[in-house]
Amino acid sequence: MSANETTRAYDTVIVGGGHNGLVAAAYLARAGRSVLVLERLDHTGGAAVSTRPFAGVDARLSRYSYLVSLLPRKIVRDLGLDFRVRARTISSYTPVERAGRPTGLLVGGGEQRTREAFARLTGGDREYRAWQRFYGMTGRVAQRVFPTLTEPLPTRDALRRRIDDETAWRTLFEEPLGVAVERTFADDLVRGVVLTDALIGTFADAHDPSLDQNRCFLYHVIGGGTGAWDVPVGGMGALTDALAAAARSAGARIATGHEVVRIDTDGRTAEVAYRTAGGEGVAAARHVLVNASPAELAVLTGDPAPEPAEGAQLKVNMLLTRLPRLRDPDADPREAFAGTFHIAEGYRQLATAHAQAAAGELPAAPPSEIYCHSLTDPTILGADLAERGYQTLTLFGLHTPARLFDRDNDAVREELLESTLAQLDAHLAEPLADCLARDADGRPCIEAKTPLDLERDLRLPGGNIFHRALSWPYAQDGSGRWGVETRHANVLLCGAGAVRGGGVSGVPGHNAAMAVLERP
Repeated sequence: MSANETTRAYDTVIVGGGHNGLVAAAYLARAGRSVLVLERLDHTGGAAVSTRPFAGVDARLSRYSYLVSLLPRKIVRDLGLDFRVRARTISSYTPVERAGRPTGLLVGGGEQRTREAFARLTGGDREYRAWQRFYGMTGRVAQRVFPTLTEPLPTRDALRRRIDDETAWRTLFEEPLGVAVERTFADDLVRGVVLTDALIGTFADAHDPSLDQNRCFLYHVIGGGTGAWDVPVGGMGALTDALAAAARSAGARIATGHEVVRIDTDGRTAEVAYRTAGGEGVAAARHVLVNASPAELAVLTGDPAPEPAEGAQLKVNMLLTRLPRLRDPDADPREAFAGTFHIAEGYRQLATAHAQAAAGELPAAPPSEIYCHSLTDPTILGADLAERGYQTLTLFGLHTPARLFDRDNDAVREELLESTLAQLDAHLAEPLADCLARDADGRPCIEAKTPLDLERDLRLPGGNIFHRALSWPYAQDGSGRWGVETRHANVLLCGAGAVRGGGVSGVPGHNAAMAVLERP
């Protein structure tokens, strides 16, 4: 698309070519609307991309976002996407030392194996029965709540009636999650495994009165109506490539290397100013959908800035020549790393790490979780690497808020990475460093991203992967009919910061498209 000129008018201009923007583009173009997508980077996909981060190595990793749970199959079907996911046979493995010997908790591989793993760890059947009751409750909530994500926002009372379980409502929506965790489970490790889903990308304590942890937990257990987290076949970029193809085939125009700098609107029509390497231009539109953060939306429209957001995670990508052996003699690495491998995530450990980070210090024992994409989907590796037994590892660290990196991002990143891997090494029978592959320049195949790195690379405000605190999935003052409305009648927010946004879901993109199509 040429710059230095005013383009023809479009029905909809979409600012940002991340997965939500592409979902909206595909729906609107399929409905016969003229659509232009303007993307700042030289590629689409946003945080949902696959890249080869290691020089000369044929491994295509999901560099930022990496698992799929919240993407409704409805969107895949509606848009005819060539995209598949595979279930992980193991849910999680958590190593621990008990009575001076290494052991762990394996969840998955069948009900009998899971029951035996609980009994071996805790010495009885109580914790397993509690686990079954608790996740039976969240499963019933998931079945009722997940379908509402692609419907107009229900009221709080309507959602409560739909859930139809006052204990579940109180547990998830009204009292700090730590209350239920402590009431339901007795074992510290089991409590920690449950709590981790409340802390992914969210800096909160189990008893935080804000209930930020509850909202995070809710979105982590309702995906697909089951709470399962699946592996995207071909990596996360396979989804956004399929979405871009669907949007283009329906007639949408996608212009990369076009950075939007201003949105002017009178509520009925709008002009979207952008710049490229070759100059500047303006696109006219009836509707503007912003697939960016609320903070970026405020900058573009000149509105007051929202409350600052802050991320709290470390993301690490690795390529190994082999999976490391574990100290736990009963644990097979190919099972332990196939699900979520929890590190330093006991209940007390998580509380200590949060308190240390809140006091401005790096956690002494940084909590994190790992999984191996290539065990479930070896297609992300070149044939030679797969044949030689190479594997990927993705690590997601918790309780590392952006403020901790302000003094020296590079130095703190290295310090945190070293201490995080030391926590993993404590459960391995061999150092992880001995298993790391080398790139074409002889460097270890490992990269780490802090919240400040994510802010720089992807413009995530404060590195927050959800763009701001997650919202409840019901209507509140000012949330609008679909949860995508803004103070400007013809400008909608279709990114993760929309109500019911966050994660790789496509839900805000779908809902913004529905909001446009409802209008005359």
